[in-house]
Amino acid sequence: MLFDAPDFDAHEGVHWFADRATGLRAIIAVHSTHLGPAAGGCRFWDYASDGAALTDALRLSRGMSYKNAMAGLPLGGGKAVILKREHKDDALLEAFGSAIESLSGKYVTAEDVGMTDHDMTVIARKTRHVSGLPVSAAAAGGNPGPSTAEGVFLGIRAAIRHKLSRDNFNGVHVAIQGLGSVGMALAERLHAAGAKLTVADIHPDRTARAARDLGADVADIRAILATTADVLSPCALGAVLDEASIAALNVPIVAGAANNQLATPADGARVQARGILYAPDYVINAGGIINVAAEYLGAGDAASVTAAIAKIEPRLADIFATADADGRSTDVVADAMARTLIGR
Repeated sequence: MLFDAPDFDAHEGVHWFADRATGLRAIIAVHSTHLGPAAGGCRFWDYASDGAALTDALRLSRGMSYKNAMAGLPLGGGKAVILKREHKDDALLEAFGSAIESLSGKYVTAEDVGMTDHDMTVIARKTRHVSGLPVSAAAAGGNPGPSTAEGVFLGIRAAIRHKLSRDNFNGVHVAIQGLGSVGMALAERLHAAGAKLTVADIHPDRTARAARDLGADVADIRAILATTADVLSPCALGAVLDEASIAALNVPIVAGAANNQLATPADGARVQARGILYAPDYVINAGGIINVAAEYLGAGDAASVTAAIAKIEPRLADIFATADADGRSTDVVADAMARTLIGR
């Protein structure tokens, strides 16, 4: 039963959509609209089961409530997942747009894994409750990946300052798992700042590019979790930090873009027990939603988005300091702050 699902957290609504003509099968989870419409991207993914898709939607939507609240945005939290079929086409995306429209503005979508800004333009044929659309260079919005990467870069800087007493990236070794639009942009930013890189991705062409252009070492997608480095930056899918992988970590810092990096609530304490500093994912990876929110709300331009993303660094510094002072794990500190903000 849905109400007994481990990741159900008093969600305001969980909506299933099926369209026989296009083959659309989608879930839209609305966690909270306390601060505004539930905003969060759509994921197009080949899930092992319908239950796995539901779990992802529930966890991601709750994370979006926390992310938007901690970023100071007038938005609630929601998430959509489309259960992958052989290919995406305009008919399927338009059907998804109609599904969003049926919720009367309670949910606002944008890009996530498997989706592009072009996909958003197709969805926008059927609903105005969509962001991440192509924009001009000086405008807010568009592909949120680079904005997410910028926030993660700043968050890693806050982490190395707190944990390693380092004010720059010269010689800092960062292991990046996942070289999608966020991971590759992050790798490029870190390389330009003087960091040493080890990278992993399921697509060999991406790791080959990083090796060629950024001088990165290449590791296996799972083995990279145990790489000896200064920072592990998970930038692929979530739940990579579990009891086994945490025991094998060889880094003082975990700070990356992936959502829901902790497999279970107990894993934050496990990371803390090993003396590893963890940057709560929904705080460090908020750059993308800050960008698309400005587009959707009509609240500023690219310069104001950059200024808002810059606040991620001091926000994480405050969480790290509070966790040290209270003896709590950083995820617990951040969760408590977020739940207060959304009235939970």
